[in-house]
Amino acid sequence: MVEDGEVVRGGLTTVRRIGSTVIRPSGNHTPSVHRLLQHIESNGFVHAPSPLALNAEAGTETLTFMPGQVGHYPLPAVFRTNHTLVSAARLLREYHDATADFAASDTDVWLLPSRVPAEVICHGDFAPYNCALADGVLSVFDFDTAHPWSRLADLGYAAYRWVPLTDPTNRDGFGTLDEQRQRLGLFCETYGEQDRLAVLDAAIGRVGELVDLMRRLAGNGHEAFAGHVADGHDTRYLADIEHMRANSVDLIR
Repeated sequence: MVEDGEVVRGGLTTVRRIGSTVIRPSGNHTPSVHRLLQHIESNGFVHAPSPLALNAEAGTETLTFMPGQVGHYPLPAVFRTNHTLVSAARLLREYHDATADFAASDTDVWLLPSRVPAEVICHGDFAPYNCALADGVLSVFDFDTAHPWSRLADLGYAAYRWVPLTDPTNRDGFGTLDEQRQRLGLFCETYGEQDRLAVLDAAIGRVGELVDLMRRLAGNGHEAFAGHVADGHDTRYLADIEHMRANSVDLIR
């Protein structure tokens, strides 16, 4: 739990909690994200922050604070349970459904490019570290990477993070290959996607794109991504990709 007044640095962003609100950096994409958050709230999705203010001059946004334990690595035991895995799959499906009728606008700006098929507004980084667990209920935050694309693209990356579909050498992962197979099936079944091979292919593609983005931005002087590359994140992701490819038959069996 983030204490009142505490400043916390995440993977790429520094935020500050002030009572029941959070103040964080904004960008050109923030107005579109706020419109998205207002839309899903109007559709009954209550497990995300509500936008409260946008201060373009200060370069900040203010949102409601989402209480609970966040799934930082190494993952707490409660984030490794099948119960939480099922809750995450349900939350992602509910979120996607709430965005399906989001009306695109020519004025929308997204941090990541819009892609086709634009079935939903992907969260873009639906992972334990962007979720909070309070009294057994999950909520999701940090919508900076939201962008129009397919359900499958978002589902693939979410499965990679929540199953997780990691190589045994990845210190952030856990579970045997059989456990990963079982959890992948449970995640896909709960979401309502039967084609596990398609989900696995989507996961491989999304992680590969993450490596490319990380290396490109690190090469351009992005401090946070440069630190990730220096720490070997990119090589761990490549090992995870090879793990998914080499064990695809067993993972979807």
